[in-house]
Formats: sequence, structure tokens, C-alpha cells
Amino acid sequence: MHPFSSLRSQFTDTDMDYERPNVETIKCVVVGDNAVGKTRLICARACNATLTQYQLLATHVPTVWAIDQYRVCQEVLERSRDVVDDVSVSLRLWDTFGDHHKDRRFAYGRSDVVVLCFSIANPNSLSHVKTMWFPEIKHFCPRAPVILVGCQLDLRYADLEAVNRARRPLARPIKANEILPPEKGRELAKELGIPYYETSVVAQFGVKDVFDSAIRAALISRRHLQFWKSHLRDVQRPLLQAPFLPPKPPPPVITVPAPPSTTEEHPGRLLEEPLCADVLLVLQEHRKIFAHKVYLATASSKFYDLFLQDMKAETDVRQREPPARAASFDVCESSEEDGKANLRACISDGTLVGGETDSDVMSGRGGRLLSSLGRAFVSTGRETVKDPVTLIWRPMTVVHMDPSVLYEPFRVVLGYLYTGQLDEHEKDLLHIAHIAELLEVFDLRMMVANILNNEAFMNQEITKAFHVRRTNRVKECLAKGTFSDVVFKLDDGTVEAHKPLLISSCDWMAAMFGGPFVESCTKEVLFPNTTRSSMQAVLEYLYTGRFCSRTDLDAMELIILANRLCLPHLVALTELHTVSVLSEAAAMDTDIDEDVLVYLEMAQFHCAYQLTDWCLHHLCTNYNNVCRKFPRDMRAKCAENQLYFEKHRWPPVWYLKEDDHYQRARKEREREDFLSQKRQSKRKWVLWSLPPSPSNTLSSSAASSSSDSSAIV
Repeated sequence: MHPFSSLRSQFTDTDMDYERPNVETIKCVVVGDNAVGKTRLICARACNATLTQYQLLATHVPTVWAIDQYRVCQEVLERSRDVVDDVSVSLRLWDTFGDHHKDRRFAYGRSDVVVLCFSIANPNSLSHVKTMWFPEIKHFCPRAPVILVGCQLDLRYADLEAVNRARRPLARPIKANEILPPEKGRELAKELGIPYYETSVVAQFGVKDVFDSAIRAALISRRHLQFWKSHLRDVQRPLLQAPFLPPKPPPPVITVPAPPSTTEEHPGRLLEEPLCADVLLVLQEHRKIFAHKVYLATASSKFYDLFLQDMKAETDVRQREPPARAASFDVCESSEEDGKANLRACISDGTLVGGETDSDVMSGRGGRLLSSLGRAFVSTGRETVKDPVTLIWRPMTVVHMDPSVLYEPFRVVLGYLYTGQLDEHEKDLLHIAHIAELLEVFDLRMMVANILNNEAFMNQEITKAFHVRRTNRVKECLAKGTFSDVVFKLDDGTVEAHKPLLISSCDWMAAMFGGPFVESCTKEVLFPNTTRSSMQAVLEYLYTGRFCSRTDLDAMELIILANRLCLPHLVALTELHTVSVLSEAAAMDTDIDEDVLVYLEMAQFHCAYQLTDWCLHHLCTNYNNVCRKFPRDMRAKCAENQLYFEKHRWPPVWYLKEDDHYQRARKEREREDFLSQKRQSKRKWVLWSLPPSPSNTLSSSAASSSSDSSAIV
């Protein structure tokens, strides 16, 4: 539409309204600098147009809302009609260009009220109100009332960094020190003697207040000139505007990053490089594979029964041994199988504790153990074996497998027991199925069948079920201490754990147990400044990959321990758990302000940034209450926190000042209205109490005589 089309139909619109004698037609002209929000304010009133923040941030294109919309759009015409103080009005809005050199004489003609706009994010637009716009208005329409309006109120509480990022590169960035406080506009309005209002088309605030006040100002001005219009006598003067309370900022969302992928990669790597291995599997042709009890036992019931019975038998042997005898180590002759010196533990009387031969195992304890475990295992025993990584001789469980178990297929089976995965391109699937049958790993046998039947896609669900069962069995081993090979000595007790699981799920633990440290070859590890509940929570997370809340758990102790162990994912889970507990307590009307103050300092010191942000948000949105209850604690906060509180506190300082001014102005307005009503009632009482005039006496006597005569009839 042509920008000057707003000037085309002035007289036509006026003539059309003359057909409605009971409607007061009001011409309202909107003026102000470019890009202050004039056209959008008019559209919000005339078209009920709602704009998003993204639309408002676009680069300004000078436009003029056309006045002939009242002729071509029935909806715009209907919205122009309103009832204010029992007076039917038709508000016709006139838009203008904001350029100073434009000629607006025709727009000002026969205007009833002028709305003068400026932007609270542009101090120059406010200065132009006094130096340019107000003198121009008084020159062209000296009798028309003026309403001063501060537009774009939403920029006062918006995130200016996000706003400037969303604006196009050619747009001028908005600076925080340029945002005008409400008192600036109010002081200028008081100096000019005109009302002041603020609006936001994004929050839909103040639009109705501005135009209702403009209608009242125009009707009051018309009442003075056209005193015979009695229906205008009840029109009030423009009302006060209550300050806009910015919306309460939402709490920050605690985001938990994706957990590290340790389910398949790390266990498989642990099988290739067997750190802290405690099982030696011997196959045909004396080929050896080092493995870990906890991985084998939690994936195969056969291995679980084997290691459990072996552990019970070893415990019985230790209980029968005299405790007073000292242990020593002798170097025995090398065996023909490995050609290495075999280190065996001997008692002072020469009795061997470990290092039984195959014949000893088969004829003694080992034969009894294997009698109930089928034909998967030939023999088992406790021998001193050279560690393949550290090259240190140490006791280890040696299991001789059935001769039908081939080396390559068995490594594939072990890979499944560690990771739950089976490559569909494996060649010797029949031998893999045979070994799975011997070990009673029925899921693996089912996966082989799916591959042979070209249904390998079904193996994904089998892998998921495998990890669920593995997690439950690992939690059971953690709770009971089964197959544990390390004990953590803590401040309030001990916790048993498993080195292979810790190595595969935590790089810090892998460095400690797999590097050249004392802890790599000891069974007890000292962990100072750590409680059992925190260590238990960390172990449950490392074993299962999930956060397990405990009633005796101290969240900050867990965050401290997680930071020591370099576990950022656990830190995020703990932060989420802490925020959930605090939010639930606050929802039940429990006072959490003191807890939040404590959490804030601890979270900032231990780099729990998300918990820090949530605590700052809670303190900012409850700033006044917290300051009343804990003034010393709030004053003792660091300077950085104090600056954050001043910038983000809710309600903001400017709102509190405006609300205080509004309450005082409202009371003053009520007092003025009361005195005005009192003067009017007193004037009426004086008029009624005046003595009657002679004409009134004659008329009253005539009226009385007529009434008497009618009564006689």
C-alpha cells in the first residue's frame, strides 16, 4: 500500500461517521522518530496483531499504516469502535513518517489527540520529544491533548546479547547503558505537563491503556468546547498506569551430557590388554588367554558356578590352615610347558599352598569341583602365574578348557561375554555355537542362529537384554563383594570393588591400577576424605552407568569425589538430583533458602557450574525474602555474586521504584477525587438549601391547588 494512502480518505471517513450520531469519532495521530514502534503499536490496537521477538528484531523498514484500512477492512472498522466511560467512540488512528524533514501538516489537521512515541532503547528519540516533536505538535494543533508513550518496554528485561545476535549485521546493537529507566520518561512528561505510559507489543502490555487514555483526553477536550453534550460529563481523566512486572525468569535447565561409551569399547580393549587379570584359560595345544572373573561370571552361569565353588573351597582351605605359620616363597623347578620358574608359596613346614599340578587338581579338590559343571572344563586350580602386563608373578586361577574348544572361536565367545556383541561376518559360527552350548550361553547361540537365518537385525534386542542382565548381576556382585579384588579404605569403613570394572569405566582408575603405581599391585587402597555412601554411589555409577540415589548420600561429597575421579557425567547427574530434591522441597512449601546459600558456595568452589546457576537463580528470584532472613550471609557473598544479584534480581529495582511511585500517585489521585466529590456534594446541598424565588412560589401554589381540585373530583 502506498505510504501516503493514510491521507486519502479523511473526509470520507468523517462523513461516514456522521451517519452514526451516537458515536464520538476521534482522530488520533501517532508521531515519533523512525524505528520507535509507532506502526506496530497501531497494528496492535487496530488489527490485534501480535508480533514475536524475532519479527521485532528484524531490520527496520520505514512504513506507514494506511488510514483507508477502515474502509476496506470490516474487522479493522469494528475494532475501532469502543465504549469508554459509557461513551461510544470510534477511534481512527493516523500513522506518520518519523523523518524530521517530512511535512505532516495534513496529518495534524482536525486531530483530537496526539500520541507521541519514543523508544526506551534509544535515548536520542527521547531527547527529540522535547526539542522537535512537542514544539511541532503545539504549532500545528495547539489545543489537542498529547500522550507521551515509551515503546519497546520488553527490551528493558530482555537478554540484550541474544537480541543483538538475532539482529542483522547492519542493525545498530543495543547497549545496556542505553536502556532508559521509567523515571526518565516520567520526568519529561511532568515537565511538558502530559500523561506518560509505556507499552510492549510483545508482552501485549499498555496498548489498551494508551488508547483508552487518549480517548479520555480527547473527550475531555471536546467536553470543554461542546458543553451541551451531556453524555460526556462522566468521562474521567486519563488513568494512572500500573508498572509492568517483568515475567519471572524460568529456572535454568540442568543438562546431562551423553555418557561415555564404555559399554563395548573399554571391555573389549580390556580383553586385548588384560590389566589386573585374575583368570588364566588354557586351551588345547597349551594356548593361553588371560581374563577376568567378574566379566566371565556375570555373563555365563557356568563360569559363575565355577568361580563361586572355587572361592568357597579356597576359603575352607584357609580356615583350616594354622594362622601362626609364616609364609615364604621358594623358586621351584621350571615346568616343561612354559619353561619359566614357578613361584610357589610354602608354609614353614614345606606344605604347598598354591601351584597344584593338573594331577593334583583332578585327583583332589579340582576333580570334585568339576564333577558338577559338565564337560566345559577339564580342571581348575590356583597357581602362580606371570602377569602378561606387569610381568610380576602372582597367584591366579587357572582353568583348563575342554579339548573341543578351539582357540579362535573361543576368543569370539569371550568377546561376546565382555561386550555382548557378535560380528555377523564371523566365519566359524558352528564352533561358536558349540562353545556357547558348553557354557550355556543361550543368547549367543540364538544370535548365531539369527545370523545363519539372515535375521541378524534381531541381535540388537538380544544385546540390550544382555546388558540389562549384566547390570543386575554386577550390582549383586558389588553389594555382596563377590569376586572382588580390591578394598577401598575410607574414613568410615571399607568398600570392596573390582579392578576390571573400574578400569573399563573410569580413566582415572585405569591409570591408577594399570600404571606404575603402588595401588596396581596391592589389594587395599587408601581413599582419604571419602565416605562409604559417596564411594558406594560412585561404584554403582561406574558399574551400571546410572545414578542411584541413596538416603544417606551427601550430594556435595559426591560431587567432590566425582571431580577427583574426573567424572563430569556423574557431576551432572548429581547436580540434576540435587536440584530435583530442592525443587520438590520448595513445592511442598519447605524453606530451602539456607540450603541454597550453602550449596552456592560449595558448588562454585568445586566447579559444579549448573548447580551454581540454579542456586543463583533461586536467590535472585527470592532476593527480598532471602535478604530479610539472612542479611549477613547475603552481604558476605563475593563481589561477583553481588553484581550478579543486582543485575538479575527479581523484581528488578526499577520496578520496585515504579511501584512505589504508582502507589503514592494512586493515593494522591484518590485523595483528589474524594475532595472533588466532596466539593460537588457541598455545592449541590447549597443549591437545594437556597430559599425559593417568587416565581417558584407561584408555581408551587398553583401546583398545590390543581392537586387539591383533582382530589375533590
